[in-house]
Amino acid sequence: MKDLLETSCGLDVHKEKIVACILTGPLGKPTHSEIREFSTLIPDMIALRDWIVSQNCHHVAMESTGIYWMPIYEILEDAFSGDITLLVVNARHMKNVPGKKTDMRDSEWISTLLRAGLLNGSFIPEKRIREFRDLNRYRKSIIRDITSQKNRIEKFLQSSGFRLSSFISDIFGASGRNIILHLIEHGQIDRTALDSCLKTKTRNRIDEILMSVNGTLSEHQKAFLKILMNHYDSLKEHLNEIEKDLEQDMEPFTLQVEQLNSIYGISTTASCAIIAEIGVDMKPFKTAEHICSWAGLCPGNNESAGKRKSTSVTKGNPYIKSMLCEIAWVIAGKRNTYLSAWYWRIKQKKGAKKAIVALARKLLVIIYTMLKQGTLFDESCFEVRRKNCEQKQLSRYIRELEKHGYHVEAQG
Repeated sequence: MKDLLETSCGLDVHKEKIVACILTGPLGKPTHSEIREFSTLIPDMIALRDWIVSQNCHHVAMESTGIYWMPIYEILEDAFSGDITLLVVNARHMKNVPGKKTDMRDSEWISTLLRAGLLNGSFIPEKRIREFRDLNRYRKSIIRDITSQKNRIEKFLQSSGFRLSSFISDIFGASGRNIILHLIEHGQIDRTALDSCLKTKTRNRIDEILMSVNGTLSEHQKAFLKILMNHYDSLKEHLNEIEKDLEQDMEPFTLQVEQLNSIYGISTTASCAIIAEIGVDMKPFKTAEHICSWAGLCPGNNESAGKRKSTSVTKGNPYIKSMLCEIAWVIAGKRNTYLSAWYWRIKQKKGAKKAIVALARKLLVIIYTMLKQGTLFDESCFEVRRKNCEQKQLSRYIRELEKHGYHVEAQG
């Protein structure tokens, strides 16, 4: 292996310890290896940073082992006032590089590969994006908790003999919530009280709704339903607090959010979530194909013994992939748009699932181009492409007809 760096550091990260190896020496000459062990406690990680700084080592690489690399990355990224190259390397990529000796420590092997320039770092966004990502992912988990709590309350009502959800589409709307709160307080509800609880058009089905809640809750059932509703309300309040924090953290990305909002089907919340995953600087991704591969939205081909097995998509970032697929479902339902028409055309050939993944990939390519060029979404460019495709298809049909002896004349 040809050396490219005079000083390199490799970190073998474990749950409770870090094994660090610094290789130094002129290019093409034998290297001096120094290996030290540190614990994963903050004082020891600071000592690791100080040791790296004292050795004037500006290039550090480590494996992406679970979440253990994160605190180390946070501490080291401020070394040399930010003038440091940190690589978080995929462990599978490390194992595929041949040449490791059996008596060589993992940290020394990482440092050797880094010195030779054979490591490719994973995409790690800047700190403000990582913090924005934490809040967005937490918001999504809270929404899942709220959905679970809703299902828990609805299941309890069903088990108590109240079929409220059979006649009210959203039992946590204004009408449904009023009924539940009345049941918690009184244990039953009559027609007069039900009429005061119902809002808008739900009053038209008052007789059916009255039959669905024609029962009595015991003291235990009232107390338990109150506990469930209090937890639901606390989750909703917590979600409101998170969304207020998100609005403040979103301010530096207002321009990018407006860009993504110009794509029909993408809301402000979805725009924030996308930015939290891919960032606003597209330089780490050389091409649109690179970001699609990172997101897991490109076909995977695996060949063994001369037989090729094609998989639908490669592994990637599950957050951005699922998010774009959800947005793709929304866009597919909107008529008279280029992206919707494109989806239905692919669906006829490949089926709904593959068409959604294909549309998600197309969305990511559009988002990548918009963020890279700083432009808004403009569907008129697709109209020109559509006309060109139609013209090419028409020319192909004319050539086929002329091959069979027909003469085609265009009519103005």
